[in-house]
Formats: sequence, C-alpha cells, structure tokens
Amino acid sequence: MKKILFLSLMIAAGSSYADEGMLLPFQLKKYKKEMRAKGLELKAKEIYNPKKPSVKDAIVSLGGFCTGELISDKGLMLTNHHCGYDAIRENSTPENDYLTDGFWASNYSEEKPIPGLTATIVVRIDDVTKDIYKFLNDGMSESEREEKIQEVSARLIEEATAGTNYNAEIKPFYEGNEFYLFVNETFKDVRLVGAPPSAIGKYGGDTDNWMWERHTGDFTMFRVYANNQNEPAEFAMDNQPYQPKHHLPISLKGVEENDFAMVMGFPGSTDRYLTSYGVKMAIEKDQPSRVKVRGKKLELMKEDMNASDAVRIQYASTYAQVSNYWKYFIGQTEQLERNKVTEKKVAIEQAFTQWINEKDKRKQRYGNVLTDIEEAYKTLTEINPTKVYFFEAIYSVALNKFMISHVRFFKKLKSEASEEEIKKAAEPYLKAADEFFSSINIPTEIKLIEAMLKMYYEDVPSSQQPEEFKKLAEEYKSNWEELTRWTTKSSVFTSIERYKEFLENPTATTLEAEPLFLLNEALLMNYLSVVNGEASAIAQAKLDKANRLFIEGLRIMNKEKKYYPNANFSLRLTYGNVLPYTSNEGKKYPFYTTMKGLMAKEDPNNPEFIVPSKLKELYETRDYGRYGKDGELWVNFITNNDITGGNSGSPVMNSKGELIGCAFDGNWEAMSGDIAFEDDFQRTICVDIRYVLFVVDKYAGASHLIDEMTIVE
Repeated sequence: MKKILFLSLMIAAGSSYADEGMLLPFQLKKYKKEMRAKGLELKAKEIYNPKKPSVKDAIVSLGGFCTGELISDKGLMLTNHHCGYDAIRENSTPENDYLTDGFWASNYSEEKPIPGLTATIVVRIDDVTKDIYKFLNDGMSESEREEKIQEVSARLIEEATAGTNYNAEIKPFYEGNEFYLFVNETFKDVRLVGAPPSAIGKYGGDTDNWMWERHTGDFTMFRVYANNQNEPAEFAMDNQPYQPKHHLPISLKGVEENDFAMVMGFPGSTDRYLTSYGVKMAIEKDQPSRVKVRGKKLELMKEDMNASDAVRIQYASTYAQVSNYWKYFIGQTEQLERNKVTEKKVAIEQAFTQWINEKDKRKQRYGNVLTDIEEAYKTLTEINPTKVYFFEAIYSVALNKFMISHVRFFKKLKSEASEEEIKKAAEPYLKAADEFFSSINIPTEIKLIEAMLKMYYEDVPSSQQPEEFKKLAEEYKSNWEELTRWTTKSSVFTSIERYKEFLENPTATTLEAEPLFLLNEALLMNYLSVVNGEASAIAQAKLDKANRLFIEGLRIMNKEKKYYPNANFSLRLTYGNVLPYTSNEGKKYPFYTTMKGLMAKEDPNNPEFIVPSKLKELYETRDYGRYGKDGELWVNFITNNDITGGNSGSPVMNSKGELIGCAFDGNWEAMSGDIAFEDDFQRTICVDIRYVLFVVDKYAGASHLIDEMTIVE
C-alpha cells in the first residue's frame, strides 16, 4: 500500500509541470516539446538570446518591484496602473489630481521625470554553479559557506562587468543548490507618459482585488530614456528615448479559449518547497498578525483620507500597498486551509521519508532533514511576534521609519567625529527633508503610532519587549494617546522647521531628549537582538541547510520531474493557455469580461465603481473603433499562467510573441498558490490589450502613442 501511495504521489508530481513553473529563459530548450504542444510558434532563441535581439530584450524590471514591457522603438513601456501608482501620486496635487483625472503627455517635453525609478533589462544569464561550488565543502558551517559564496560572487561579478556599463548579480536557486549570474543594463531616466483615471485603472478597488470576474484597466505607460549613445544615463533634459533591441508587436486579433499564452517577467517570491511546519507557522502565527495590524492601519488612514484631498493623495499609494497584502494574507490563509495545503505537504514529506529509508547512504545524508526543519520552526515560531510586529507595526509607519533612519547619525553625534564630518553626515538628511515632510500628514502619523504601539505592547510577549518600552508604558500607565501626544508635541521629527533647525546644529543632546526617537532605537535594537540572537541564528542556519538538502533530495528522488526554482525577482517565463475555470463550489467562470459587465457593476455612490462619463458615452454609442469585436469590447481575460507579485505589469504574449494583454492579478480561489500551485483553478488575470489601446486612443485621445506601436491587425 505504501509503495502504491508513493508511486501515485510521484506520478502526480511529475504530471503538472507543463503549466506550473516559473522557468528560467536560458533553459527553455528543456521545455520546447511541451511548449510546442501548447501552441508556441517561436523558437527558444527568439525568446532568449544573449547575442541577438529576442523577446527578453523587451522585458523590463521596473524599479525592482514590478515588470514592464517595451512596446515601441522609442522606449515606450507598458506596465500596470498599480505599479505606476506612486509615480502618479507624486505628480498629483489637489489642483492637478492625476490619480482622479488621469494624465497624458502630448509630447516628450510633457513627460514627467520620476526620480529614483529605474528600468533594468537582462543582457545575459550564466550558470556559475560549478565556479562557486569549487570553493565549497560539506564541512563548512552555514556562515562560512555564505562568506565564501559572497567572496567568489564578488569576483565573478567584477569579471563579468569589467569594461562595460553593465551591472550584475548572482542569485541562489533551489535554496542554494545552484547559482546563476545575471548581467543587466539599468536605465535611470524613466518618465511618466500616461495613466488612465483611477476609475479605470483601479475600477473595482479593494472589493474586486484578487477576484475574478474583473473589469479593470490596470495599466500605465512610461518611457525609458538614454544618452546619445543609447546607453543608461542619469536624468538629463538632453537624453533621448531609448531605442531597444526588441519591442513587442501588439496583436488586435484577440484571444479565444485554449489559445497559447506566455508571460515573461520578474516574479518576486514564492515558497513552493515550504514544508508543513512552515505552512503551520504561516496559518497560525504569521499571517493573522499581519492581517490584524494592517487592518487597523487601513482604518486610521482611511479616516483622514476621506476628510482631506491633500491627505488622500499623500497616502494613496501607501494605503493601496497596505490594503493589497492585507487582503492577500486573508485570502492565502483561507485558501491554504480550504485547499488542504498542509496535508499535501505532509504527503510529500512522508514520501521523502520513505525514499530516505530505502538506503543507508540516503539516511546518512538526509536522515535529519525534516527533524531539523521541525526544530528550527519551533524557535522561529517563538520569535515570530517580534519579527512581524516590528516591521508591520513599527518600521512600516513612515514617521517611525524616518526616526530609525537617524540611528546611525545619532551614533556619529555621540562619537568623536569632527564638526566637518557631522556636517557632511547631515547633508543627505537635509536634502531629503522637504520630500519626506510633504509626503506625510503628521496628525495621521501620530494616530498610527499610537495604535501600533498599543498593539505591539499587547501582542508581543513581554519577554521579547525592550525594557525601555515597558518602562515608558508604565510611566504613562499604558495611555498611548497621552504618550504619543507628549512625545511628539515638540519633537524635531514632527515639524520641518524644527527638523531643519536641528540639522543646522545637530547634537546628541537634542536626540537624547526625544523619547519617541529613543523608543524607536530601542525597538530596533531589540528586534536585532531577538531575530539575530544566538538561538535564532542557530535555528536559521539549521533551516537553511535542511531546506537545501530537502530540495537536493527531492530532485534526486524524482529524476524525471523538471523542478523549477522559487521566484526571487529574476527573469522568468511561464506558459499555458487562455482558460475558464470552475471553483471548489462548482461555480463556472468565463475566461473573459466585457464592457457590458463593467457597466453592470456601476454604482455612482461607491467610489470603487464609478464609471467616468466619457467611458459611459463610448459604451452607449458602442464607439469601440478597431478594438471592439462583434459590437462588444473585451476588458479582461484569464490564463493558467504561473505568476506572483513582481509579475505585475508582465506582458502576456501569444504563440508568435505578440502582446495580447498585461498581467495584473490572481484569483481568490488560488491564493495559496505562492506555496502550492493549484492546477485546476489557479489563474492569471490580464487586461486585454485591445482595452488598453481603446482607452489610450478613444478615451484619452492619445493617438500619437498608438502611432508609435507596431500593430498587428
């Protein structure tokens, strides 16, 4: 019976890879048969080629947090509205509210520079596993191993970039079993070109987020600029639009059920090899805490945003980011339980144990793997409150983070540094002051700090709290309103005038009289002490080694299975088809939505479902131009591609590498997918490219942008 169970598990594991998997593009030859069977017409070298133009040259890592695609020979880039949301916010004021009204530059000179935003394109990917493993051995401790990896990586990176304007990084894969070198070209002049109003770009708001069916025009356009040699350069007015090696042609043919669909982008993080012990910690400890903290922050921000347009604009992107993963953690916890992910992980671990026990050599190498993982998670679960609450309740509040950024400066002030050294150290803070204070509302920050300190005090075990925090709470008798009111009343951190005055003559004495600053310093030091303490370090080292051996063993155990590595913000490709699905409850969902469905959701009294008057007019007259089909306009569609955060904005391409959509979300029923891919109903939600062009052309009247593109009718 055990042998039959083991065999069935292995067959099931090996049969799902065709749609599941975030594949490294330089390894596509391994999958060419499966991709051909799905409908791909391109050759592998047309997708990834380090020597000649290929699809990968049109794929952009936008700021390291989203994906974009180049869609013209003049550097025009498409991504999601939510990826460009902060850039839109930064350029918005109550008088020129681009979040509400949208923005469209009519020429290059009107495009808005976005300081700090970058666009990175992969030049090539090299497997450097052997180069690194030559210097590693099983006798090394985890810290020795990591030190050697960093040392060798630095040398390989230097060799790869010498004499070029490239940058490079080496990333570990399969939990450190393999290493790949990514040589990149990073452009530092990126400008906002166009964005629809939020009533289109965020239609459905938080209600529809992570849900299908969707009717959201989640797109924004930027442009990448280069110097007159077409190379990366800092922002300059005489920079020219970048001329990419390849840009994606755009198909107006639309999609049909079962059509081939390919997504290329930079997925951020998955944990598909997570064991049952990790799933248990996520469900019972980690995610409920994150949901609780974020829920309170959303409540407080919303109160002030509703009362003031200025505050609404200031906190728009912060609110959206907090809300997105607040709902994500709710959904993931629910679906981990509903989809019985813990049981699936236990079955894999049982099969792994059975495989180990078949041979003594396996017992010697892998016998302690699962027990080490279990023991490590016991320790990590104990310190989880400190880890979660420091980041979620303390560090993620802008004013707290601002104070914490001065801890090193405080140490310099207490040192024997010269007046000139201190003045030089103060310069970056002075330069950033205006931008920081214009981005926050002090009363809102104080409300957040009050609520978060209370939550930290009540939910983090007393044994994990710093003494300074407990003494302050005792002094104010846990009256958090009074504590925050008095500690912020005359603080140098709550007034730009007081702050600049402080920086003109900075002293340690000034900061020593700042109770909230000292509290933030204590909370930071406490976090580092707990999370980086001896017990935690031992547990983490044990977990790192055990995870590496676990994946090594799985890949040997299932030699026929094509395992793919977890997402880690490296360039990946996923392929599949345009497909509907049926939920666990038996509800059947179509594979596309239309303007008719969008209008059916309209609610003038709900800001999430307001339809702009011009869009309504275009619908009523069916003025869809060449973007409609049979008197209807498609808005969104779904595929079974395997994506996650970081893939936002990724191009969805047909069998010929033509752009058919822009990926922007996943569906609620499969929100456990970052930990366990759900073959039957995991879906990628995409904006139909025809809806994008319709909004640009017919709604915004920005036909000059359409003229740049290569359109396939």
